[in-house]
Amino acid sequence: MEFFKIRRDIPFMRHALVFNIISLVTFLAAVFFLFSRGLHLSVEFTGGTVMEVAYTQPADLTKVRAAVGQLGLPDVQVQNFGTSRDVMIRLPAQKGVSSAQQSERVLAALKADNPEVVLRRTEFVGPQVGEELATDGLKALAFVVVGIMIYLAIRFEWKFAVAAIIANLHDVIIILGFFAFFQWEFSLAVLAAVLAVLGYSVNESVVIFDRIRENFRRYRKMNTVEIINNAITSTISRTIITHGSTQIMVLSMLLFGGETLHYFAMALTIGILFGIYSSVFVAAAIAMWLGIRREDLVKGTPKKEGDPDDPNAGATV
Repeated sequence: MEFFKIRRDIPFMRHALVFNIISLVTFLAAVFFLFSRGLHLSVEFTGGTVMEVAYTQPADLTKVRAAVGQLGLPDVQVQNFGTSRDVMIRLPAQKGVSSAQQSERVLAALKADNPEVVLRRTEFVGPQVGEELATDGLKALAFVVVGIMIYLAIRFEWKFAVAAIIANLHDVIIILGFFAFFQWEFSLAVLAAVLAVLGYSVNESVVIFDRIRENFRRYRKMNTVEIINNAITSTISRTIITHGSTQIMVLSMLLFGGETLHYFAMALTIGILFGIYSSVFVAAAIAMWLGIRREDLVKGTPKKEGDPDDPNAGATV
């Protein structure tokens, strides 16, 4: 399905160098903020107290956050757990204050607002567990990257694999750079969003790469730059449909999902926007600079010169 069809190819690669310089500057800025400010890690990574409380009626999370916020505890996470009447509260560790003391203060504040609240459980998440979560998260990220490279190298060619991984890591580092610069809380949900962006971004790259390979087989009179421009132009309608519908869903979570989904949706929003950008101007351009050729992708006898199916034969882009 297409919303529109562009008759003349857009010369994306003509401006590839400028856009990649912008990408490089943005990437280096993200790396700088990651090292200078670091990520603002959540309780899952740093350790703290986890409480589960139950209400007789559906809990008003806004009131719960307000009651806990009066205690002066920073970075408290409040979310439903299981049902609308069960609430999970994550409290950061405090020096000189035990987990039991923290939970007692929070429960007292909640009972002052609603005497019927009941404490179901409370437990302390140590920093060692948080360190294990961080290590496992990095392992998951590494496995995803390696898997994507192997998949693209087998399906296409190693130049496409290198180009796609550079573009995808570009997206991931920029997402992390935003979280470091604004000191947004980095939680397990955000880590899940980053992994989702990796898969989502590579999907767009695969679509463009597949069209490039198809064009090499179909149009013999077009050079590599023209092939890439045609591939990107011919997939624009599909990109608008898929990314537009996905972005609408993510924006609904960002605007109406509350604090629980806010940073998860924020990471996805940034990732989707930069994923489109990197697939077009980073992945495709790097593949072009690596010297992708018809011989790399097309095996066997190519079509003859002057293919009547070539709509751009004799035309300049």
